[in-house]
Amino acid sequence: MGKTLKKMGKMSRREGVALSTGVKVLKVMQKRPYAPGVHGSPKGPKGGRSRLSVYGTQLREKQKAKRIYGIMEKQFRNYFKKATSMQGNSADNMSRILEMRLDNVVFRLGFAKTRPQARQMVSHAMFTVNGDKVDIASYNVSVDDEIAVRDNKKGKKLFEDLEKRMSGYNVPGWLHMDLATMSGKVVSIPEGEDLKEVYDPKLIVEFYSR
Repeated sequence: MGKTLKKMGKMSRREGVALSTGVKVLKVMQKRPYAPGVHGSPKGPKGGRSRLSVYGTQLREKQKAKRIYGIMEKQFRNYFKKATSMQGNSADNMSRILEMRLDNVVFRLGFAKTRPQARQMVSHAMFTVNGDKVDIASYNVSVDDEIAVRDNKKGKKLFEDLEKRMSGYNVPGWLHMDLATMSGKVVSIPEGEDLKEVYDPKLIVEFYSR
């Protein structure tokens, strides 16, 4: 998402939900849970958020998902095309494709505090997939893939508090984390509750299907 990653707090206010688990974003949402700008303020001329049309609601859900996972429009649209070409429910397929991006898996395993941080870590070639170095954040993992911190990266400051952070973190059921080896494994595809996020994938499919 380029420079927009630096504006996650403002984007979260625009969407009405925290788009990142980062401390700064959560503080911004707690302090100012309304949309940015004079029209978003409760004291503004519109008195806060206005009612959206069906199209507007679908658009906002698409924007939420794009911003949560840090994806540009062209790539996001390609994900939709892939989801609709797959067997099964297109909305679930869409969510599953997003969840199984390497940067998101790194985040879900607990190696990174936020998705933007996970994206940066992957881009800096800090991980391997099945023993091979991978530096592409959008790399799509599969069942039985093993994601591990590269040996020469394990001493990085980013991982100093990993054990402490993991003590209070629940790894999703479709993933397995081995803290001792600083590696994780995709044990199944995400289903049901594992696919639930703050956006509605059905509305995204409806948006692109117009």
